Amino acid sequence: MKHNPDDRSDNARRIQRNINYTIKNIEAAEEMIAKTPDEKAKKALADKNERRRRALDAMRNEMRDETKGGK
Repeated sequence: MKHNPDDRSDNARRIQRNINYTIKNIEAAEEMIAKTPDEKAKKALADKNERRRRALDAMRNEMRDETKGGK
């Protein structure tokens, strides 16, 4: 079985793309929270955004590692 080489040359670009998508998702969820009268949906969206914010922190840390050449 032939293994693929470990190519991380595009990691920074991939991480930045994921950061951008996550920010857009947070913004879209905030708009939905403002518009929906459903309290259960608001809570679910707020909870999901909290998880997204934690993921953003992790992605930003990973981006710092990548740009420092830490990996």
